[in-house]
Amino acid sequence: MTYNFDPDTWLSTNRAALAARRDRGEFSEAEFEAELKDLDRRYEDMVARLDGTYEIPSGGAGRD
Repeated sequence: MTYNFDPDTWLSTNRAALAARRDRGEFSEAEFEAELKDLDRRYEDMVARLDGTYEIPSGGAGRD
């Protein structure tokens, strides 16, 4: 497990990989757009799961 994961870097890296595959002819433009849509969905799901992970709870020890 890593604590320095950057979801925005993950997204841009995966977008670039998809674009490279399209440029090599592995995808039609329609397939590329569908892959981007799926990637964006996965990104949004991931960010929703990560959101709030590192919040410090209120009312911690030592507070009056």
